[in-house]
Amino acid sequence: MSNRPIILGIVGDSAAGKTTLTKGIAQVLGEENVTVICTDDYHRYDRTQRAEIGITALHPDCNYLDIMQQHLSLLRTGQPILKPVYSHKTGTFEAPLYIKPNKYVVVEGLLGYSTRAARDAYDVKVYLAPPESLRASWKVRRDTAKRGYSKEQVLAELEKREPDSEEFIRPQRQWADVVVSFYPPSDATDGDNPLLNVRLVLRPTIPHPELTQIINPSNPKLTRAVRLELDRDMGKPVDALEVDSHATSEQVQELEHLMCNEMPNLKSVCDRDSNPELGKLVGTTGEIIQSNPLALTQLLITYHMLKAPQIRQ
Repeated sequence: MSNRPIILGIVGDSAAGKTTLTKGIAQVLGEENVTVICTDDYHRYDRTQRAEIGITALHPDCNYLDIMQQHLSLLRTGQPILKPVYSHKTGTFEAPLYIKPNKYVVVEGLLGYSTRAARDAYDVKVYLAPPESLRASWKVRRDTAKRGYSKEQVLAELEKREPDSEEFIRPQRQWADVVVSFYPPSDATDGDNPLLNVRLVLRPTIPHPELTQIINPSNPKLTRAVRLELDRDMGKPVDALEVDSHATSEQVQELEHLMCNEMPNLKSVCDRDSNPELGKLVGTTGEIIQSNPLALTQLLITYHMLKAPQIRQ
C-alpha cells in the first residue's frame, strides 16, 4: 500500500473548469506520471437515450456509480481497470480502455464525491465553484465551439439541468478539502477576460502549508494582491486565500516559496524556468496567457499531492 497511487479528485458542474485545471496539474507533475480518469465515462445512457428518458447526465440514476466506485477502489490499490469511454463529441459510447494507474491519478467529473465509498478513495479532494454566470459563459463558449450546439440549445440545457445541479452537484462541495472559485475582478469590463481572481477555501480536513506570513502587516506589497482570512464555508470554519488577477509573478512567487521551502521535492515545480507551463491558459482568440492565480492554484494542489504520502504513513 505504501506504493499505491496518489489519487486527486476534481469535481464540479459542467464547464466549471475541471479539464483545464486537470491538464495544468498533469503538466506540473509530468504527464508521464499521471493517469487521468473522467467520471463522465460512467454514464448509464447515451445522449439520445437521455433525451428519450428525460434524464440529465447530472442525475445519479444516469450513471453507474457502483462501477465507478469499484474502479476507484481498484485504482487506489494500484490495480488496473477496464474503463468505459463516453464521447462528448458524438454523445455515444466507444470501446473500453485498459487503464493501469501511474504514480498519480486525477479523477475529474460531475459526481466523483457522490458516494461514501468513492470519497474514501481520494487522497485530496477539490471542488470547483465559479460564479454561475461565469460557468454559463464558459459552457456556451465550449459547447458551441467543440460540441456542435447553438447558443440557444446550451442555454436551454443549462435551464433543464439546474434542478439536478442544485440537488446533486453543488452539495458535493461539502466533501472537498479545497474549494476553488475563479471569478472576475470587480472592475472587469470584458466578460471574456481570462484573467480572473481566485478564492481558495482551505478546509482543515488536510494540513495546508503555513501561509500566515502573507498577512504580516510589514509586507503590504504582498497583501495588496494576496490575502488570507478566516471565514466560514457551508457553516464550518475555514481559511480563505484570495489572489487577485493583477498579482505579479514577484508577489505570487513569494507565496510559492513559502510552500516550496516546506516541501523540498516541490522546488523543481516552483522553478518557472524549468516549468514554463505553470499558470498558462488559452485565451478566447487562441493566445497563450499567463495567469498567476491559476499558477498558485496548480502549485497548491500539487503540494497536497506530494504531501499525501507523508500524511498516510
